[in-house]
Amino acid sequence: MAEEEGIAATDEQQTGADEGPQFGLMMQYVKDLSFENPNSPAVYQWQVQPNIDIQVNIGAQAVSDEVHEVALKLDITNSTSEGVAFKVELIYCGLFGVRNVPEEQLTPLLLAEAPRLLFPFARRIIADVVQDGAFPPLMLDPIDFGALYMQRAAQLKAEHSQGQAPEVTGQA
Repeated sequence: MAEEEGIAATDEQQTGADEGPQFGLMMQYVKDLSFENPNSPAVYQWQVQPNIDIQVNIGAQAVSDEVHEVALKLDITNSTSEGVAFKVELIYCGLFGVRNVPEEQLTPLLLAEAPRLLFPFARRIIADVVQDGAFPPLMLDPIDFGALYMQRAAQLKAEHSQGQAPEVTGQA
């Protein structure tokens, strides 16, 4: 009987039934890319210091039970008092394999860790596109996606608690 239990444990390990959590980047790609230079060629003569506005959005959706698409959207507008110098919109995506990850850990993985892995590649694409538009390459500063996730989670929790009556269950 002891031998049978040993065989069962070995078979279980070989089939992967007893695997721990797994998370990995399977593929990454540009889903959408736009560069606009609406005031060329006059923009190249402007001597005014530009103002650069950067908006970051992250989305995730299940493709299958074990595959999720994470989209990192970067909207960048470079403008001056004379007008818009350039505008870049990039949606850079990755397909992530997820297996045996507890539900409460899935959202932080998809909305904090996944964009952290995608960002360096999106940053390079932005720099190249801006340089191809005859501007100096725009090197975006690193983004702390973990902090952004925590900030957004706290904001949603505060909005949720303001919109509902307090619970009277006696539990903390």
